[in-house]
Amino acid sequence: MNFTLIVCTYMRSEPLLKLLFSVKEQILYPNEILIIDASLNGETKKTITNNSFENLKYFKVEEDNRGLTKQRNYGINLVSKESEVICFLDDDVILTPNYFNNLIETYKKYPDALAVGGYITNEVEWVKASNKKTTDKFYYDGWERNEPSRFRLRNKFHLQPDQPPGFLPSFAHGRSIGFLPPSGKIYKVEQIMGGVSSYKRMVFDTLSFSTYFEGYGLYEDADFSLRIAKKGSLYINTSAQLTHHHDASGRPNKFVYGKMVVRNGWYVWRVKYSKPSFNSRLKWNLTELLLLAVRFSNTFTTPYKKEAFTETLGRIVGWLSLLFNTPKVKP
Repeated sequence: MNFTLIVCTYMRSEPLLKLLFSVKEQILYPNEILIIDASLNGETKKTITNNSFENLKYFKVEEDNRGLTKQRNYGINLVSKESEVICFLDDDVILTPNYFNNLIETYKKYPDALAVGGYITNEVEWVKASNKKTTDKFYYDGWERNEPSRFRLRNKFHLQPDQPPGFLPSFAHGRSIGFLPPSGKIYKVEQIMGGVSSYKRMVFDTLSFSTYFEGYGLYEDADFSLRIAKKGSLYINTSAQLTHHHDASGRPNKFVYGKMVVRNGWYVWRVKYSKPSFNSRLKWNLTELLLLAVRFSNTFTTPYKKEAFTETLGRIVGWLSLLFNTPKVKP
């Protein structure tokens, strides 16, 4: 299958170069690589110019196309007509050599797939499940990992997700793809991570990334996934592996991030559940307040006190803003 890789980047020339070197080592190499750069300086272009990568095309965007979702939509319009699959990667990931090979094979194995996500290996430690079950572990498909404290706390208040990993619960606040184990299996989901994603070209005949998610674009991938899930199937291939090296450059300040966590989270919830029940509304708000309290407690329990407090303020403002400035959800 012909496929294109699009990388949207902003002020991350060095991480981007590491990614491109890992692309260079791929068993299955992209037919086309599009770099969509929104940087405020020329470092990214200089870095790419000083190195040679087959099939690579570089594009610099100005203010009106700056921001993750805008850059993605910009890149889609530049994709070759021969491409059947469009892949997206964050600029701070590093691929294993068979990443694209295993990813594209998924479309051949599951012809109904409209989207396939890759699998990040360096963020969670999984082991084969033992016979003894404890509440501080999460178990799935014969594997176990540590259960985060926020989920243990939610369990005490009967606010645990009512859907498996990769699916959005009736009151949102679900388990991410990080709760699927590195089993090598392919799992059906309704959400994939945008920074390690791929889509059939035909998806973009009727859908595009929402410009509601401006700038950093938190949860834009969940929004797009849920809209695709209304039309067809999505999968995660846990053998299409890569590592994510979170680069701090280009990220918003913690106050803005806190507001986005709440407001964008609410928006995504309403994409799937436009008219949630009273019980779901209650649980969404209770979970949001509980997580807000947990984040505030980090002010006293972690070395990053200022960041935790600033994000807490952002979450409070974001939550209160829903009362008088409710986001308009687009279908």
